[in-house]
Amino acid sequence: MTQNRSKTQIVWGILLILAGLGVFYRIPQVMARLQGVGSFSSESFFIRFCFYLMGSILIGGGARKIICNYKLLQDGPPESHPDGP
Repeated sequence: MTQNRSKTQIVWGILLILAGLGVFYRIPQVMARLQGVGSFSSESFFIRFCFYLMGSILIGGGARKIICNYKLLQDGPPESHPDGP
C-alpha cells in the first residue's frame, strides 16, 4: 500500500511541476492582456511578481514531493522497531 501511495504522490509531484511550468509559460501572455486593462497597469510589477512566486512554489513543492517519495520507494516501507511499536 505504501509503494502505491508513493507512486501516486510522485505522479502528483510531476503534475505540480508541470502546472508551475505552465504558469511560467503563460505569464507573458497574461501580462500583455492585463496591461491593456487600465486599472491593472499600475500594479503590473506586483502581479508579475505574484505569478512568478506562484510558479516557483508549484515547481518547488512538486520537486520536494518527488524527491521525498522517490526516497521512500527506494528504501522500502519503514520497519517496526523490534522493541515495540
